[in-house]
Amino acid sequence: MSKPKITVIAGVSGTGKTTWICQQIQNQPDVNNIIYFSPGTGNVPIDQNRIASEYPGLKVFGDGQEIEFINQIPKSRVVYIELGFYLELNAITPILENFTYHTVAVIPKHLQNSEYHTWGKQIVHGAPIPSDNVDALWRVSTQGEVIDENSLEELWYEITHGAYGQVARAKGIFDVNDGRSLYCDFVAGIPQTDFLELDLPRHLQGRPQRFSGLEVVGHKLDQVGLKQTLSDCCLPETAILQYQEQVRQVLLTGQEL
Repeated sequence: MSKPKITVIAGVSGTGKTTWICQQIQNQPDVNNIIYFSPGTGNVPIDQNRIASEYPGLKVFGDGQEIEFINQIPKSRVVYIELGFYLELNAITPILENFTYHTVAVIPKHLQNSEYHTWGKQIVHGAPIPSDNVDALWRVSTQGEVIDENSLEELWYEITHGAYGQVARAKGIFDVNDGRSLYCDFVAGIPQTDFLELDLPRHLQGRPQRFSGLEVVGHKLDQVGLKQTLSDCCLPETAILQYQEQVRQVLLTGQEL
């Protein structure tokens, strides 16, 4: 059996590490022999869930699955490991001590003489996000919650326009009232994109048990305000059931939502 091609990717928050990995995956003829691992995300594995929805045959691993991940490496053809900016660059070394791997640093072009330059065997210039003024990382799991889509749009506008501090990066996956799962993405200084509907079945039976959650990176974040506003956007049980019944009726009659 040939040795797997292992690539470890690191870089500044928001520069496009996950995007670069997805571009590489798209160029592969078969995703069934590819695995992806991103440590340090805890119970808010946003990137893992986004990639898993885009590439159903790809094996995705997160915290608590290290042993299973290591066991899968020899059976795989290609391995991608993404290190968040909050991890030490040698964080993966103990796991890969018996493997040869290639390091890729995805960083803004204006960043010079950083630790990423000496660490990365390959330098990829990503989004020109400012690499300073980031001192806070806030995450929350919203699994089981359903958010009114209009309220989500208002919340996202507030997050991305300074209502809760200087936000450099924000991303999240949310279940909304019509049963869809939406991916939201923001990088300061980069034109915003529309919410992306993940390729998942509509959830129309009670509270969803699939993942949803939010991650915000920035400076002087109002975490209390974020938590309260997010909580206010979540629908009560009666409203969830009412919305789901309405959507089911529309789908049954063949109408467009």
